[in-house]
Amino acid sequence: MKSWLLQAALQMVLALLLSPLVSGFIRKLKANLQNRRGPGLLQPYHDLFKLIRKGTVVSEHASWLFRVTPYIAFLAALMVSLMIPMVTALVPLSFFGGVLAVVYLLALGRFFVALAALDTASAFGGMGSSREMTISAIAEPAMMLSIFTVAITAGSTNLGWMVQAALQHQERFLSPSHILAFVAMFIVLIAETGRLPVDNPATHLELTMIHEAMILEYSGHYLALIEWGAALKQLVLMTLLVNIFFPIGVGARFSLASVVVGLAAYLGKLFLLASAVALVETSNAKLRLFRVPDFLAVGFILAALALASTFIF
Repeated sequence: MKSWLLQAALQMVLALLLSPLVSGFIRKLKANLQNRRGPGLLQPYHDLFKLIRKGTVVSEHASWLFRVTPYIAFLAALMVSLMIPMVTALVPLSFFGGVLAVVYLLALGRFFVALAALDTASAFGGMGSSREMTISAIAEPAMMLSIFTVAITAGSTNLGWMVQAALQHQERFLSPSHILAFVAMFIVLIAETGRLPVDNPATHLELTMIHEAMILEYSGHYLALIEWGAALKQLVLMTLLVNIFFPIGVGARFSLASVVVGLAAYLGKLFLLASAVALVETSNAKLRLFRVPDFLAVGFILAALALASTFIF
């Protein structure tokens, strides 16, 4: 029991502290690739601290839903971070469910943020909610099919067991179907985190923004919780990519040696993936809005082909 509590506490602290750092690393690397100085690596921590200290302004049209949504979005992302393997294959909250629980909790946070955007009677909020639901309708099935491809090979939808099976039979997890699933999941990562070419997290232009349009009415600690929850969601999706498809270095048990080796491998894979995200953002312009479903459809088709090929071959 003590070991389980220690593991859960360490993984929660790791997720909370690492998620803003990954966002800061992507921003800094993008700035370097564009020959700009850019913000510092620790700027997301300063932003969160500044927002927490500020007061909040709430619209007169907002109900209790507007006030409760930041806590739901943040706690949903935090719970998901405890349901995925990070440093070791042992998952603290594995008894709450596997792949489906992760997908549904992420969808729960998105659902409440979209409702809160509508709750303020803002035209921008309604526009952002509509666009977000359109993207999620294609991105979520692609994510499920991608992870199910690995789950079929592992014989379980439990994420911890999937990593353990991949560690024992790594040759089975380097098949073309898993490569297709990885590419599809990478496209989902770009869409779910509001990255270019789907969305631009650094813009407030009303004709292009999606996620930012939904949170325009938030301020203070409410906005800090939403931003921190978005960073946690990004970390969760990146962790699924690096540990489910490439579980190299993940510890099979919870011990000091496994944690040290697993943490070093996890950080290395995570920042390699973050570099790939920054490179994609730098080398691509934002797609026009009606072209975004076509881009996501590519991910869905790749995920469907990956799942079908596991039965055929």
